[in-house]
Amino acid sequence: MRVLMIYCHPRADSFSASVRDAARRGLEAAGHAVVLRDLYAEGFDPVLSDRERGCYYDERADRSDLADHIAALRGAEALVFVYPTWWFGMPAMLKGWIDRVWLPGVAFRLAGPGDLQPQLTGIRRIGVITTYGSPRWLLWLIGWPDWRVFRFGIRPLCAPRCRLDWISLTGLDSCNEGRCARFLAKVEAELARWR
Repeated sequence: MRVLMIYCHPRADSFSASVRDAARRGLEAAGHAVVLRDLYAEGFDPVLSDRERGCYYDERADRSDLADHIAALRGAEALVFVYPTWWFGMPAMLKGWIDRVWLPGVAFRLAGPGDLQPQLTGIRRIGVITTYGSPRWLLWLIGWPDWRVFRFGIRPLCAPRCRLDWISLTGLDSCNEGRCARFLAKVEAELARWR
């Protein structure tokens, strides 16, 4: 598969960088072609401008500044998102990427009131790999808000039976080295099984 990996963390020495590398090793071991987009390293501008919002629904609007991101998204057969969960959600940089790239005419089409038509039907699988400082019980209590975004917002814009794989490490703030190493091995092994 052609896998688009969206990585979002500001520090090159973060645990998320190790997670990204483990995910990539697993995917490449399974023979997948991985295109990595490192949003912070690229200096991606997550701010939806006044002009962009004003022409958001105009599919003919000039989107040349996002052309490479749009082409990568359209060309993907699978997506892998690697990011830390902060304040029960994805980093603002990643949210801004979704706001600016998952556009009408790219990710969906609005044919009329209540008629949302998916446009990324070539994407058959989505993997989200994230870490939480919070313990698992707290995430259950508040309803896993970031999972809901992917399950009910992102996934429906892809292939009809698009699979969503969620791989997470909770309690990272108090995680020991052994548990972190086991999580990295799990990430690599699970993605190496993707077909």
